[in-house]
Amino acid sequence: MQEKIEFAIKFLSDWLHSTVLTGAMLAQWGCVFGAYLLTVLLWRGLERRLFAWVDDTIKNDLGRSLLRALVDVGNVALFIVLMQVCAAIFWSMDLTPRVLDAASDLAVAWIIIRFLTSMMPNHTLARGVAVIVWTVAALSIFGLLSPITGFLEGLRITVGETSFTAFGVIKGMALAALFLQAAVIVAQFATNRINAISGLSPSVQVLMTKAVKTGLYTAAILFAMSSVGIDLTSLAIFSSALGVGIGFGLKTIFSNYVAGILLLMDKSIKPGDTIEVGTVFGVVSEMHGRYASILTRDGMEYLIPNELLISGEVINWTHKDKNVRIKIPVGIAYDSDVEKALELLITACTGVKRALRNPAPASRLIGFGDNSVDLQLRIWISDAESGVANVRSEVLLNIWNLFHEHGIEFPFPQRDLFLKSGSELSVTLENNEKSK
Repeated sequence: MQEKIEFAIKFLSDWLHSTVLTGAMLAQWGCVFGAYLLTVLLWRGLERRLFAWVDDTIKNDLGRSLLRALVDVGNVALFIVLMQVCAAIFWSMDLTPRVLDAASDLAVAWIIIRFLTSMMPNHTLARGVAVIVWTVAALSIFGLLSPITGFLEGLRITVGETSFTAFGVIKGMALAALFLQAAVIVAQFATNRINAISGLSPSVQVLMTKAVKTGLYTAAILFAMSSVGIDLTSLAIFSSALGVGIGFGLKTIFSNYVAGILLLMDKSIKPGDTIEVGTVFGVVSEMHGRYASILTRDGMEYLIPNELLISGEVINWTHKDKNVRIKIPVGIAYDSDVEKALELLITACTGVKRALRNPAPASRLIGFGDNSVDLQLRIWISDAESGVANVRSEVLLNIWNLFHEHGIEFPFPQRDLFLKSGSELSVTLENNEKSK
């Protein structure tokens, strides 16, 4: 290890003395830094004006995006032009402008990398990939890539019977990032295509999307592992250990994932359904592998495990038919006109927009209570996801106004006291005032 480090230090020292620490090379490095500073000064004010001109002049979205991308790399293009001018001067002096040509090549590589990474949805990862690729290109142009690669291949890490090199680890991480990002792009494209198929139900669309994503991500990881020389047959041991872990420690998590697949396949619960689970009432906004997201009218989002939706009691208000009947109990006094009250209950639904006319509202006499005649109004709505309490409140307010207008009395608790004949009722008055 010490010999390799000494060799690397000696190589870098020789490279610096032969390619950097010479008069011609220092002059070229000065041109590079001077051109860079000049580019920054010239482009700082010009870029803003060009962006404003493109936004004001170009109306076509595709053309505007293309021109904005060109303006975005305009500073690098200006730097390349300055490099070529300096290189022409050096050629006229019979000097080979190696540094200037290398700087121009790096700038061109940067433009190409910038355009390619602009298609990646993760901007942070795109910048990281651009920096890594550009660094590799720079090392290759200056002749440092092979020595550094050889040095990293000499650093070996042994884990059990498996041996890795530092270069292999770096290569594997970079390839995994690239393959995963490619999988994200392909998965997004496939998701858009699946969602565009009108003949598929939302649950089938979600199931197909998750299957595509899982397959692409798994393939990306396996390709990355295979590319660095990892024997994939060794994953059999890991799979066995994973199976044991699922059987003991990951039982609940695994059962939730299986329950999620079953829910998507049998379509009993799907995104957009209005469901009631225990005290939770809301709309299924999303379905994930482990849980379903229920958005309530209060703006709170409940994450219900899929296993609970399979094993517990779930009321799906919109499973096959979106029409839902609401029962509104109403009590009236015993001396009120019951038939008139039943007619007024139907009339109370007239101004309610959400109450359906087909099926029509219905009023019923339910029974005779201790203090009231019990009536019930039954109305139908087709948008339970918009709430139930609000439409019930609107109907009750109409009933309140109509009953008062037509003399229908609301009951209040009453108690009748009977005294048996022959019983004595004594009244005792106590005076707490002290006598003076």
